[in-house]
Amino acid sequence: MKLIKPVEILICSLIFLSTFGCSQSNISKITDLKCENLQDPLGINTLHPRFSWKNTSDKEGTNQTAYQILVAGSVGNLSEGKADFWNSGKIESPSTILVDYQGKNLHSRQLLYWKVRVWDENNNVSKWSETGTFSIGILDESDWAASYIGYPTENGFQNCPQFRKVFSIEKVNKNESYLLHINSLGYHEVYINGQKVGNDVLSPAVSQFNKRSLVNTYDVTSYVKAGENNLMIWLGSGWYSKGLPGVIGEGPLVKAQLEKISGQSSENIVVTDDTWMARNSEYTRISDWMSGRYGGEEVSGNLETQNRLFTEPEKLIWDKASVVEVPKHTVTPQMVEPNRITKEIKPSKIDKLNDSTFLVDMGTTLAGWFEITFPQLKKNQKVVLEYSDHLDENGQLVNQGQTDRYIASGNGTEFFKNKFNYHGFRYVKISNLYEAPKPASIKAYLIRTNFEPISGFECSDTDLNRIHDMVFYTLQCLGLGGYLVDCPQIERLGYGGDGNASTVTAQTMFNLAPLYSNWLDAWSDVIREDGSMPHTAPNPYSAGGGPYWCGFIISASWHTYQNYGDINVLKKYYPVMQKWLGYVEKHSIDGLLKRWPNTDYRNWYLGDWATPDGVGNPNHLDERSVDLVNNCYLSVCLSQIADIAGVLGKEDDKKLYSEKKTNLNKVIHNTFFDEQRGYYSTGSQIDLIFPMLAEAVPQNQHDNLIKILMERTEKEDNGHLNTGLVGIPVMMEWATKNNQPEFIYSMLKKKTYPGYLYMLDNGATTTWEHWNGARSRIHNCYNGVGQWFYQSIGGIRQIDGKVAYSEFLVDPQIPAGVTWAKTRINTPKGWISVHWEILDRRMKMDVEVPVGSIAKVKCSDGLVELQSGKHSIEYPL
Repeated sequence: MKLIKPVEILICSLIFLSTFGCSQSNISKITDLKCENLQDPLGINTLHPRFSWKNTSDKEGTNQTAYQILVAGSVGNLSEGKADFWNSGKIESPSTILVDYQGKNLHSRQLLYWKVRVWDENNNVSKWSETGTFSIGILDESDWAASYIGYPTENGFQNCPQFRKVFSIEKVNKNESYLLHINSLGYHEVYINGQKVGNDVLSPAVSQFNKRSLVNTYDVTSYVKAGENNLMIWLGSGWYSKGLPGVIGEGPLVKAQLEKISGQSSENIVVTDDTWMARNSEYTRISDWMSGRYGGEEVSGNLETQNRLFTEPEKLIWDKASVVEVPKHTVTPQMVEPNRITKEIKPSKIDKLNDSTFLVDMGTTLAGWFEITFPQLKKNQKVVLEYSDHLDENGQLVNQGQTDRYIASGNGTEFFKNKFNYHGFRYVKISNLYEAPKPASIKAYLIRTNFEPISGFECSDTDLNRIHDMVFYTLQCLGLGGYLVDCPQIERLGYGGDGNASTVTAQTMFNLAPLYSNWLDAWSDVIREDGSMPHTAPNPYSAGGGPYWCGFIISASWHTYQNYGDINVLKKYYPVMQKWLGYVEKHSIDGLLKRWPNTDYRNWYLGDWATPDGVGNPNHLDERSVDLVNNCYLSVCLSQIADIAGVLGKEDDKKLYSEKKTNLNKVIHNTFFDEQRGYYSTGSQIDLIFPMLAEAVPQNQHDNLIKILMERTEKEDNGHLNTGLVGIPVMMEWATKNNQPEFIYSMLKKKTYPGYLYMLDNGATTTWEHWNGARSRIHNCYNGVGQWFYQSIGGIRQIDGKVAYSEFLVDPQIPAGVTWAKTRINTPKGWISVHWEILDRRMKMDVEVPVGSIAKVKCSDGLVELQSGKHSIEYPL
């Protein structure tokens, strides 16, 4: 395919190309300042921060040619003549993503400010950006003056205790800042002088407690006052629960340090020690904290009693806190956004089941909290709240082990709201309540890690829009805690298989660079000495999966680099990838990976998973299919690590892994290809497609294999999707690479079982764990379809070797029946948008290219290369 330069456009069949906007302002604004991929982060985990920004322009063809960064210890010093940490001067470079700090040496517990300006292609300089902030966290163990404290009693550690410390500040100076570092083992909330600090919930993010715990840093300057101050920390055990790795005792612990930052000096004001006071709260956890038994919370006392902690803490009874010794582990700042309430949901219906039982339908599934203000209750009346994401065929609540209880005081405002647990639910059954709750008294709160939605998709086919929107919402219900869980209600585990299945989709729809950084840390923490990997990270207990689950450390690292341009991800986890591949090699026989043993942290050995019942015969548990799928995935891993080695400049490794892939592909073809039948292994959809995607199929056999795939899908699968968790993203990637939009479209349009429209027509608002709706109705099995909307219908695809959309292809693949699509992705460079429409056999397309990127638009006669700006293109089909 030839490349058409813009000057050649008039002599090809391209009819019209115009650019909107003639402003001479060049780079009009610098936006989206980030340090280590986070906006104004407090307590980062490095002394070598990296800065990112985006340039906007109204002028076509604008590019950044140079930048200048200032870093200072105060806002007053943030100028060219005063920048006391770094004045980069004018650096000739187009870089805007993760630019390295090169100023004075930094150290723990510093608070710093920065800004940037840039030059365009005409050497015109922009205005300075707004000011960004960042602070260095506590990086050295010696910088901690605090000790871990807990509240043990005769009955063991309390699982939702409160801690209190009164301290005094002589004077609050406007040039001083107060930073509070919280290293809680379990969830925490912080209150100063009766006010909750910030709007984070369920902090910190998850980690592997026997290897790592996380520190949250808060700017509490606006909360402290001259004179006496009350600092309170409220804990909930959460993942820090008895029986899980690294857990001491039965309840949560905390280490906290309040510091005053004055210029470049810091002073400890308060640290946790045995002078703190402690008490039981009105909250306690119900049930164990493990798969299928996450239980809930029991709350007692009216709202007025609960609020005495904030209004009159000195009138409550306090004991002494205890200092607790904790085994040595890595303590690092949290480098992912906190959890936040992102949506308030009102009930759609309340049904009375009997005189004392009501069923609340929130109208949508969600992951988060439930709140209710009760009608008048009697003293010691125990109201039971049970949660589920669906009802059974008889309209009864399906038991998913999610229960809260409220024990009434009999006076005041009786109120329940979750605090240190959450649920995945749509329905709430309220028992032992003798007066119907009013709809206005009930709310639910969608909670997720506060990552940024960065995409949009809409097309002329409302069925496709419904599927896209369901996937988009589902991922928001799965991203609580700095990782993606399989489901929020039953297992809550960071399965690598589910993660691999949805990574491309999730990273297209949301900015998940910080989330994947946190999650990959957990994966690096759970590898065993022999290179063996579990199927989940964190890895609290044994869970099922297979190689597609363990290889997340390779695939997720590679996609994260591709989407966000962070080479440090590759550098950091490359040794872990190599170690795991060494384990794989030990369990390979005659060149093929074979089943490895179960362990106390990992079981099963799956190929594909969660395939449909009763449609053809996917044979996902057939040993031939399991071995084929796993070795095809291993071939993909070898491709990815070869590319990673190339990026890291490890040419010998690149050659080694490339040769391993070539050899493996030969063995895959020779072992699994059935000459008589003309297909691989069982001939299921994934067994036909994965060898092609892994490049194990000789080129001269592709056409015949595709023909067999189409015939078997139509005749044996009744035109349906007939694959599972692994097969969905494999199928979407293959179809896009091979320009097969009709194949996917025809299957997505099926309204009968199995399929996405079958889910939606049976009441789904989030995707299910199984095509038939068994077990979980909020799940991460089938979300890999989402990438197809953006890459195929929308036509926005990255170009090999070009990371973070620095160059991208615009090539919509349009099935019959779709006449227009609007697609947007906010990349690290800025917004890409493609709006195409077919009118009278002509393609009309509006394309927006961000500053610093190049779009290559496929037209009828070749590729048109577009610089930054907004463009209109029209050509005959």
